[in-house]
Order: sequence, then structure tokens, then C-alpha cells
Amino acid sequence: MGFSKDQRAEVEEDKMCSCWEGSLISFWTRSCKEETVVEASKGAKPVRTQSQPQSPASFSRRNVSVQRVFSDSGKGGSIPLMQELEKELIQNSNVRFFTYNELKAATRNFRADSALGQGGFGVVYKGWIDEMEGAGFKVVAVKVLNQEGLQGHREWLAEVNYLGQLHHAHLVKLMGYSCEDEHRLLVYEYMARGSLENHLFRSKQQAALPLSWGTRMSIALGAAKGLAFLHGSERPVIYRDFKTSNILLDSDYTAKLSDFGLAKDGPEGDKTHVSTRIMGTYGYAAPEYVMTGHLTARSDVYSFGVVLLELLTGRRSMDKKRPAGEQNLVEWAYSYLRDKRRLLQIVDPRLDGQYSVRGLQKAASLAYHCLSHNPKARPLMSDVVETLEPLQNMRDMANASYTYVAGNGVVENANQQVRLNGSSVRQPETSQSNGNGQIQTIASVADATKNI
Repeated sequence: MGFSKDQRAEVEEDKMCSCWEGSLISFWTRSCKEETVVEASKGAKPVRTQSQPQSPASFSRRNVSVQRVFSDSGKGGSIPLMQELEKELIQNSNVRFFTYNELKAATRNFRADSALGQGGFGVVYKGWIDEMEGAGFKVVAVKVLNQEGLQGHREWLAEVNYLGQLHHAHLVKLMGYSCEDEHRLLVYEYMARGSLENHLFRSKQQAALPLSWGTRMSIALGAAKGLAFLHGSERPVIYRDFKTSNILLDSDYTAKLSDFGLAKDGPEGDKTHVSTRIMGTYGYAAPEYVMTGHLTARSDVYSFGVVLLELLTGRRSMDKKRPAGEQNLVEWAYSYLRDKRRLLQIVDPRLDGQYSVRGLQKAASLAYHCLSHNPKARPLMSDVVETLEPLQNMRDMANASYTYVAGNGVVENANQQVRLNGSSVRQPETSQSNGNGQIQTIASVADATKNI
């Protein structure tokens, strides 16, 4: 997977904001010299946010494409046209308007100790807004756009366009916006537990308090439902930047998709794809999209497969600190996903064996199909949801700290008894706690479960 010589000459590394708990994320995109397509909405009056979800189909039908509205150069008459487009989008968004001073007060004058994170988009602050009709104050996250760069303006518009009209339990709620003079701000529901990326890779407590197997599968299912909702239209909404830093968690670890700055309406009619500038995070973007710029809903499915693999292994999609052959997670782990014995060697060691063996195998098989280089061989996100739902209640928990008894279908360890389909004989408990001991235990689990 890679760029052609001509593409490589046009590619530059950019920095984009992905969530309010994250730092700068490496981002690969073509140079922004070419003109692009901006999606606009027309003909609706401003209304308050509705409590009932809208389907992507109803959203897409109200959209029209405004092509070549402005170029990335930011020169000439481009800015006035852009300002007119902003007005159109804002008038059609079902979100609340805030004045700049209201959000300045909500964040205590954008004080440093209110900052939740910073990225290429700008800074995100924790704030408190006064809800209407005497409901009291509500905690929110306020994203402040950097006052430079037209790309950031595009993403701000896309956020208002999509999140302002799409409502679902697994999409972060856009509560409002501010657009005064040069100031561009967005107001979101506050996600108390931050990003999945932080919990997997950055949290200071990740070693002591890793995400449990059940929580990981619940997060995978929630994120899958969010994508399935976006894709669930004759003309799907393609998310285009699905990654751990864009999956936010509320206080109950409910997963919600955030950051719709790169979202795109899918193909219409007999068209099979959307041709667009290559934008996405390296390590997550589908290979056919990187090579051709052809974007489909199956591009999101590939990205989901990468995130699912990160949940299974506890490794980043790209990690330059790893040995040369292990830096690209998909390239390193893909061959393990279909081998029951070898699969257990790549499971996140922080799980300490506390995972469903059958669930692991089914999740690995799902990741394998999502990561197919043939887009048509990848499942639909609705199929992904159907595959993940039964995994939520599997209780055949392994424990890599112990070896196993499986006489009449029972696997035992010092803490629990678990029923499996299959049998083996009791083995003595290993006394080794180093890497070799762990590998021996994994082999025992594979023997006990190879017929599942």
C-alpha cells in the first residue's frame, strides 16, 4: 500500500484535531491546491434540536452540492462566497446559536485550566452553559477554531452540516455553534471519559486499569452502530476518519462518534464511489482509497477493522517504536487472525487472559473480513453490528495466568469455572510469570479451544 510517484509529490503531512482529550494526530492528505466540493443545505427554517433521530436518507435529500465554491488559496473572491455558504448551512442546522461572549463566559474566558485538549483545529475547553427554560447549567465541550487556514473553516462547516441534522445514540451531540466575525466555535455534549485512544494508549492508569474485554466489545458495538446509522441510507454518509481518537466515551463507556469535519455524502444513483481528495489518518485509511481517491462506505468498514484490531491487541495502528516488522499493525497481525492457536499470541496482555475465547475468535474473524483488500469482500456495517451483538454476552472466559481443566467441557482456574465446547485434560498450574510462561499458557488455551 502506498502512493504513486506523482501522488507522493503532492502528499504532505498535516496536523488535525480529533478529540478534546487528544494531542496532535499525524494526518496524510493531498496538497490543497485543487478545488473541492462543499455540501450545502437549502430551504429549511431554523428549528430547535429534535429528540427523535433523523435518518441519513432524510438528511441527504435536503442537501445540494455547491461545486467549486472556493479554492484553498483563499485569494480573490473566495471568502465572500464562503461566508454566504456559511449562512446557508447555519440557517438549516437544528442547533442553538451562542454568542462569542456567552461561550467566553462559559469557559471562564478560555482559561488554560479549562482546556481539555489541543489539536490542529484549535483548543477544546470545558464549559458550563445555562440551559433554556430554567433547567440549570450543563457541562459542555467548546471547540475553538484556529483563526487561520481555510481547511479548518471547511471542517467547521461540515460539523454543523452533519451533526446539526443527524441524531443518534452513538453520535456525539452537537449542541450549538458560534459564528461572529472571525470567531468559529462548536459546542458539544461533554464526554466524561474522553477518547478510546486515551484509554488504550495514553491514560496514565492504562496499565493498572485496562479496559475489560466486555467494555471493549461494548465500545466496538456502539461505534459500529454509529457507522451503520450513517451508512443506512440509499445515499450513505461516509465518515472518512474512523479511528480511536474520534470515538468518545461517556461516563458509562457508551461509545459515540465525534469530529465530522471530513464526512462526505456517499455516491448517488448508479455511481459506485465518490472521487475526492485523499484525507484520512495514516494506518486507518483503506488501501484502495489511498491509492485512487475512490471513497465508499466500505472504506469506513476497513477503518473499523483497524480499530477492532487495536481493541484486540492493545497496539496502535502505526507505532514507530515497535520493531520494523511490527510497526504497521494490520500488516503484522493480519495472518494471525485466522489461526486459533497463533491468535492468542497477539491478544492484549493487559487483559491477563480475562476474555471470551469464542468471542475473541469471532471478533478476530470479523476484523479479518473488514480488513480485506477487496472492498466488495468486506461486510456491511449492519452485518458487523449483527456479528458483534452476540459477543456481548459470551462468558467462556479464559485466564492466561493459569492453565486449564477441560474434562467434561469445564475449564477451571483458581478464580472461576467456565464451560466450553470441547474437552482436554487438566494440566498443572504454571509457576512461571515471564514471557515464556505466558506463551505456554496460551498454547494450553489453544489446545482446550481448538474445536470451538
